[in-house]
Amino acid sequence: MGLIEVKGIRVFAFHGCLPEEERIGGQYRVDVCVNGDFLAAEDSDRLNDTIDYGRVTDLVREQMAVRSKLIEHVAGRILSSLKAEWPGRGTWTVCVVKERPPVRGDVDEAVYTAVG
Repeated sequence: MGLIEVKGIRVFAFHGCLPEEERIGGQYRVDVCVNGDFLAAEDSDRLNDTIDYGRVTDLVREQMAVRSKLIEHVAGRILSSLKAEWPGRGTWTVCVVKERPPVRGDVDEAVYTAVG
């Protein structure tokens, strides 16, 4: 068993419930992890036997480009796209971080983690 993590995928996107979020957008970070059996990759040294970090990043960027009101919704879409790309490869975790959300008060980030 092994754990692959692609952390800190930075994206500017337009998610949120407020009308101004649709216009001005905001900064997001996405972390993706998959816990699974990567023994074949350990032995073979072949990209086909593991998860391609570049493709993970592409899928995250594609889903982040589709506007959602909730980060829960976009995290779920990212999770679904990863599972479709690599079916049966393990348990995925997708963490979407909305930096400096526009709420009353001084808030660094709002975070949602989807697991599946």
